[in-house]
Amino acid sequence: MLDVLSLASTGLAFFIVAVSPGPATLSNATIAMSRGRRTSLVYGLGLSTGLVFWGVIAASGMGAVLRGSLYLLPLLKVLGGLYLLWLAFLSGRTAWRAAPETSVESRGSGWFLKGLLLNMSNPKSVIAWMAALSVGLDANDGMGAVVAATAVCILVGFLTNAMYSVVFSIDGMMRGYRRARRWVDGVTGVLFSLAGVGLIRSAFTR
Repeated sequence: MLDVLSLASTGLAFFIVAVSPGPATLSNATIAMSRGRRTSLVYGLGLSTGLVFWGVIAASGMGAVLRGSLYLLPLLKVLGGLYLLWLAFLSGRTAWRAAPETSVESRGSGWFLKGLLLNMSNPKSVIAWMAALSVGLDANDGMGAVVAATAVCILVGFLTNAMYSVVFSIDGMMRGYRRARRWVDGVTGVLFSLAGVGLIRSAFTR
């Protein structure tokens, strides 16, 4: 069984990965500022659940198989990149419009599904998981240690997404977004485009 220090090291490594700017955190922050805390928390729950999927893949050893696959991982990267480009189109379309198409606060399981699909569409997550787990685990650790480390990372993922939802939905952040909505959505679209193109390009490089 892992000791507390090893678990803390694994959790910290995963927190650094989870909190770093990327499509998931960027979209969660934007949704928190534009739609409000409740919607962002639902969306973040979907993001976190998508992380759990890749965590199970990594912890079960399938991550190494997926990473070494000649065709499967590149295919997933292409599909994920296309999904990011679709999100870029939606962000650009929103930025082009003079006014938001919906009210600030909205609810629905659709937001959970959107978050889930975003993180499940990014197979690079399994590599991040493997890197974080390797910080606290070694070859002599058994299944109990793997389960414990994975559970810590899952908890960190949920807390990180919740933190984004809370921080970016405070009044000051939302007021700032309303003033600069078109710029924020435009930049978000550009970043989604870059991430999508980068993911597709990585599918053809080994």
